[in-house]
Amino acid sequence: SKSSDFGTPNKLQYMKQVAAALGYVGLVNYNRVSLAAVSSRLAIESGGLRGRRKVPQMLNFIDSLVPDEGATDLATACKRFALSAKGKGVCVLLSDFFDKQGIDGALRYLAGRRFDFYAIQVLAPQEIEPDLKGDLRLLDMEDSDFAEVSITQPLLARYKANLNAFCLHIKEFVT
Repeated sequence: SKSSDFGTPNKLQYMKQVAAALGYVGLVNYNRVSLAAVSSRLAIESGGLRGRRKVPQMLNFIDSLVPDEGATDLATACKRFALSAKGKGVCVLLSDFFDKQGIDGALRYLAGRRFDFYAIQVLAPQEIEPDLKGDLRLLDMEDSDFAEVSITQPLLARYKANLNAFCLHIKEFVT
């Protein structure tokens, strides 16, 4: 999604590196590897890849991924993926999990299937420790929604507490 193209280091680039590393391990061990890019829908899939010779094809697929312009609907995308997936296997979801509709439904679709399911939350340092001050007009990268806020120390403390609770919720849901 558009929110993945944020931060220094860039979240999208980091997710691509993690996907490539995990895919590489699967391919060199002759496991079938399928990759899917999701946003408001199941955007594109790599198809089933197997064997060391498919590493360049996998890397080209990963390299070609660009952020989707629309708002993310993680639940719909995960439902489509779960219904289209055949058989058992390992499923790794890389995301920041920032979805205004919530993430429980999305995680249930994947956790309820015959997958060994793992979720990797990727956050930029600027999301963990925002360096914001004063009166700001913030723009949501995905749906262009605006919020006018006055950044104060208590507000930043509440943000960090909410972010921590959100991360713990994901961890508890998946484990």
